[in-house]
Formats: sequence, C-alpha cells, structure tokens
Amino acid sequence: MLQIFKNAWDYFRRHGWATALEIAVNFVLPYTIYSLSQTQLGDVKALAASTAPPIVWSIVEFLRHRRVDALSILVLLGIALSLLALIGGGSVRILQLREKLVTVIIGAVFLGSAAIGKPLVYGLARASMIRKKSSELKAFEARRSSERFRRVMTLITLVWGFGLLADAAVSVALIYNLSIRNYLIAGPVIGYGTLGALGLWTAWYARLQKRKGEARRAEVSTQAEELELRNN
Repeated sequence: MLQIFKNAWDYFRRHGWATALEIAVNFVLPYTIYSLSQTQLGDVKALAASTAPPIVWSIVEFLRHRRVDALSILVLLGIALSLLALIGGGSVRILQLREKLVTVIIGAVFLGSAAIGKPLVYGLARASMIRKKSSELKAFEARRSSERFRRVMTLITLVWGFGLLADAAVSVALIYNLSIRNYLIAGPVIGYGTLGALGLWTAWYARLQKRKGEARRAEVSTQAEELELRNN
C-alpha cells in the first residue's frame, strides 16, 4: 500500500500544474462565479453559470485526445448529461440533482456492464494502455480468456459502480441539508475524494492480484519442471 501512495505522489509531482488547473476549473471557478453573480442573477441562473467551466473543460479535454474508445465514450456521456442538466430548467435543487444524475447513470453503466459479463473496467484499462502505448498491452489482452482475470475485472467494475452510486447518495443528502454555497465546496470534495479512493483501491487491488498471478504461474512452472525430472 505504501508503494501506491508513493506512485500517487510521483504522479502529482509530474502533473502538478495540470492538477492545479483542473481543480481551479472544476472547483474554484464554479464557486467564484456563483458567489459573484448570485445577487444579480439569482440562485438558478448563477448556479447554471457556475457549471459552465467544468463542461467546457470536459469538451476541451475530449477534443485534445480525439479518440473514440471506451474512455472517450464515457466522457462524452458525462458531457451530454451535464448539458441536459444545464438546459433542463427548474429550481436550484432540481438543477443540483440533475447534475448528480450524471454520476448515477455512469455508476449504473458500470454495474450493467458487469451484469452482462463485459466489465467496463477492462475496456477503460485497455483504452488507457493503447493511449500510453504500454508494452503490457498484449499480455493484458491475452489474459482476457482467463476466468480468474474476468473475475478481477468484474469485481473492480462492481466496486466502481457501487462507489459512484454511494457518492451520488451522499451528495443528494448534502443537497437537501447544505446551502448552495456550502454545497459548491462540499460537492467537489466528495466527488474527487470518491474518485481518489476508488483509484487508490484499484491500483492496490490490481497490484495484489498481479503478484498472486505471478506466484501462481511460478508455482505451476516449478511443479511442471519437477514432474519432467521425475519422468526422466
């Protein structure tokens, strides 16, 4: 587990500016826009205006990569649902709830993919490896037929699905119990905290299963060598 945190720290050291920019766009700007415009525009319009930077950020990031794969499709789904939430109208609370509908639907997609035997995590991991031109891609794809590998992918997909639904449930409770301004602070903290926790757990669990697989293959290889020696 310590190695996972070291890797996370190395990532933040390498991508510090990008991370800071993302936090500014998705956290600082929405809060600032709402606070400055609420008096003139009212709660609903000010809240709608505050959602613009994260949506624009998502669109720009998608256009930068210009790939059609499982990851980009998931991003497009999030953008489309966010735009629908923005133009749907209604009260402040309805607008906030619509925004969390994005998380609910994406969580349901994770769970649905696991239910039909095509865990979304496999597609996302494969897309990430292709983008990074990882040398482990062929070995990763070769393990797809392994029953144990499919169980691991399914479990990770289920954890992400239920984790996102839990994030949505907590956020809904906060929407009904916090002021708009306070929720603009608490909401992103819950969201980023959930994604961070899921990411760290996934990295730890994947590494654990990889070590177990390597140990199992080494044991099988040793047994095969011993059997061959006895036969000779």
